Amino acid sequence: MLIAAYFKRSEFSTFDLNASRDAPLPEVLNPTLKGNIMAKLFTSRNVGAYDLDHGVVLAPMTRLRTIQPDDIPSPMMADFYGQRASEGGLVIIEAASISQQARSYLGAASIYHDGQDAGWKAIADAVHAKGGRAFLQLIHGGRQSHVEVNDGRDPVAPSVVPFDGVALTQDGFVPVSPHRALETHEIAGIVDDFRRAAQRAKKAGFDGVELHGANGYLVDQFIQDGTNRRTDEYGGPIENRVRFLREALEALISVFGADRVGVRISPSGEWGGVSDSDPEATFSYVAKVLGSYGIAYLHVIEPRVKGDDTLHHGHGAVAAAYLRPHFPGPIIAAGGFDRESAIEIVDSGVADLVAFGRHFSSNPDLPYRLAHDLPLTPYVRAAFWGGNEENYSDFPAYEVQQADLRAVQDEESAEAA
Repeated sequence: MLIAAYFKRSEFSTFDLNASRDAPLPEVLNPTLKGNIMAKLFTSRNVGAYDLDHGVVLAPMTRLRTIQPDDIPSPMMADFYGQRASEGGLVIIEAASISQQARSYLGAASIYHDGQDAGWKAIADAVHAKGGRAFLQLIHGGRQSHVEVNDGRDPVAPSVVPFDGVALTQDGFVPVSPHRALETHEIAGIVDDFRRAAQRAKKAGFDGVELHGANGYLVDQFIQDGTNRRTDEYGGPIENRVRFLREALEALISVFGADRVGVRISPSGEWGGVSDSDPEATFSYVAKVLGSYGIAYLHVIEPRVKGDDTLHHGHGAVAAAYLRPHFPGPIIAAGGFDRESAIEIVDSGVADLVAFGRHFSSNPDLPYRLAHDLPLTPYVRAAFWGGNEENYSDFPAYEVQQADLRAVQDEESAEAA
């Protein structure tokens, strides 16, 4: 449960000790909580097979901290996720490629060989130790790849549609390699890769998995008609373009059950050069299809963001709003939310939970801070894409910051005396 004590928001910053030496320390009040602490965002709800204590979700973020050359989940990753877990909270673990062919970025996570199993188990265990639920996102990058990260083979896609994309190799971010169209008979093998990855995730102890159907990766490439020009049963009308989505989803459900599987989509998203002639109609149909399976949740990225950037400041949450009538289960809204807008969208009923990435990266206790309207530590964009523990797993919780501040003030008081 969220800690009941409320720390009164003070005038000083939580991250600038020097600027705050004359400021009063925060005052611990009685357990009567302030204002909209009981907003729906901070109350319990059911998501699939699980009861959660609040609706502040850790969004999946590619952080490039695996051990190379074999994409081994590192101890610092277990620290990172354990720090951000909370009692009854949902943690969605960063995208893990389901095969070598599925990789897009050197250093990103994968889940397709035995050497990775122990690292994944450590991450699931770290989340469970804090009372949280851990879902692992599974991905195939499709055409967003490079021959240097997928064993020398050409990236694959539904169709050959040139685009300006990047992959990450030993030379840094470079233009993607030319891709080829998948043969119809090859698709079943990729579906099997999704199934095997889910089996590994279950063996590692994850509570569920999320199918990455967003941001212009392979599932999204099949869904949208700007990237899917096929003429077989996987192309043409929307009923055919969602066939691969259905088959991949059914593979995951065969392992976990529908109530332990979520799906992430990004209507009108700009990452990966994808496009659709009628995105609202396309993704409304996708939502209806997903709703028919009784999955745990639908995770919707708002089009105002692209990756780790907010492109359209001031734009409201539109995608979740038009999908709500078409999906009967829980919706997780993501992309550009702050405390106020997260409370508003959940109170309105448009979404049931809100996922945070950037703010969660630098505030391991984000659910607590948001519930009590406490200041947030700024995120460090330079550390998003690779690095070590610095500005990754070394951000302190609010209470630790305040204890450090007290120690500084006590020391200065003693020196002054």
